[in-house]
Amino acid sequence: MSDVILQMSNITKRFSGVTVLNKVNFNLKKGEVHVLIGENGAGKSTLMKILTGIHQKDEGQILLVNKNGELEETELKNPVMALERGISMVFQEFNLMENMNIAENICIGYEPVKGAVLDRKKMIETAREQMKRVNMEEVSPTAIVETLTTAQKQCVEIAKCLSHDARIIILDEPTSSLSEKEVTTLFSLIRSLKASGVSIVYISHRMEEIFEIGDRITVFRDGEMIDTVSVAKTSENELVKMIIGREFVSDHLSEKVVKHEEVRLEGRHISVGKFGKELDFQVHKGEILGVFGLVGAGRTELARMIFGIDPIGDGILYKDGEPVRIANPRDAIRLGIGMIPEDRKNLGLITKLNVRDNLTLAALKRMSVILKSRAQESSLTEEYIDRLGIATSGQQQIIERLSGGNQQKVVISKWLALDLDVIILDEPTRGVDVGAKAEIYAIMRQLADEGKSIIMISSDLPEVLRVSHRILVMHDGEIKLNRPAGTLDQEQIMHAAIS
Repeated sequence: MSDVILQMSNITKRFSGVTVLNKVNFNLKKGEVHVLIGENGAGKSTLMKILTGIHQKDEGQILLVNKNGELEETELKNPVMALERGISMVFQEFNLMENMNIAENICIGYEPVKGAVLDRKKMIETAREQMKRVNMEEVSPTAIVETLTTAQKQCVEIAKCLSHDARIIILDEPTSSLSEKEVTTLFSLIRSLKASGVSIVYISHRMEEIFEIGDRITVFRDGEMIDTVSVAKTSENELVKMIIGREFVSDHLSEKVVKHEEVRLEGRHISVGKFGKELDFQVHKGEILGVFGLVGAGRTELARMIFGIDPIGDGILYKDGEPVRIANPRDAIRLGIGMIPEDRKNLGLITKLNVRDNLTLAALKRMSVILKSRAQESSLTEEYIDRLGIATSGQQQIIERLSGGNQQKVVISKWLALDLDVIILDEPTRGVDVGAKAEIYAIMRQLADEGKSIIMISSDLPEVLRVSHRILVMHDGEIKLNRPAGTLDQEQIMHAAIS
C-alpha cells in the first residue's frame, strides 16, 4: 500500500459521554477520489473534522505521509496544523468573506508583505496562479466575492486550498447548490486535480455522482465504518443496504405507465415570473408530477404562483374544475394547497422551536378549544412522529438538533396535518441522506395512493425519473416536455431542458 498517503486507525470520538465515532479505520491513496457516504449523523463529517483539526480524537492514530514518502504519526491539534500538512476542507456553507475580493480571500491569513506593507501586487499574482489551476482565468482576482456565482465561489474555495499546497482536499456536498452544467465543470476540475496527484475526499448523498466521480467508497453507519469498496465492484443497491442496514428493494415508478384521469389542479395561460411566456399545466388526483429544469428554468416561480406567493397574472387557475383566485398563501391553504419550500431551515421551520411547535404551527386554527389545544397538539405530533418515523428524542426536541432528513419529515408533517389535497415539494430531498430519501419517496407514494396530488420540483434527474408518474420539463419559463415518466429517459429529458 505504498500509494497510501493517509491512514486513520481506530479513531474514537465522544461528545458528552456519547460515542459518535467507534474505532473507525480509513485510508486515502494519492490521486484518488474517495467518497464518504452514510446517513446524516453517521460520523462522516466528525471524522473529517478530526482530520482537519477542528475536533480532537479521544483514541486512535493518524499517520500521514512525510516528505520522504513514509507514513508517520501526526497530531492535528488545530486547523492551522492541518493546513501546514496540506489538508484543507471546502464546507457546504462556504467560508468566504463576501465583501472582499478573490485575491484577498485566497491569501487571507497568509498575506504577502513587502517590508511592513501589504504586497497587493504579489497577492494578485498568487491569486491569478491559483485561479488558473481551477479554470477561473476569465475572472479578475480583484472581483468582489459576492458578485460571483455559486460555482465560482466554490472554485475560489478550492483555489484557497491549493494556495496552501494542499495534498488532501475534502469536499462536503459540493454539488448541492450547483446546476447540471456547473456540476460538469466541477467534475472536470476534480479529475484535473486528481491527475496532478491531489487526493479528494468527497462527501455526498447523490448516488449518480458517486459512480461518476469516485474511485473508492467508505460507508458509515451509526458512528462506525461499515466497509470500503471499489466503485467498479459495487452497486447502488449494495451501498444502500450497507447504509441503512437492511435489504433494499427497488422502488422505481418509471418502469410502468400509470394513468390518472381526474384533474385536481389546472393552469391555463399562466405567465411565469419574468419570462412573460404563457403555459398550461394539469395535475391529476393521485399523481406525482415531477417538474424538472435547469437553474433559472422557472420551476420554483411556477410553484410560488400556485401557492400565492407571487401574482398569477392574466392566467386562470382551476381547482377541481372551478376557477379560483389565489392572492396569497392563506388562499392556497384554504383551497387545500400546501407548499414545502426548498430552503426548509429559513422558510419551512423555526429551528429554535421544538418538534411539536413546528409540526402543529399551520394547524393551530383547527384546534377546537384554546385550553384543549396543547393536548391536541401533543396528540397530533405523536401521530405524525409515528406515521413518518421521525427520529427524535421526543416532542420537545429542538428542531435544529435533528438530522436534515428528520427536519424535512417535520415540514412534511406540518402540511399533512392540514389534510390538503395538493402538496408542492420543492427539492424535497436536498441535503438529506440516502435512507431518509427512500423514506420521503415512500411518503410521497403513500400520499398519492391516498388520492393526494403531488407536485415535486427537483434538479436531481434520477430522482425525477424514479419517483414521478408524469414529468414536466421546463426551460426559460416554458413547458418543453410533458409525458408519462415510463416513456422517458435521461437523454430525452436533458435535451428538452437545454433546448
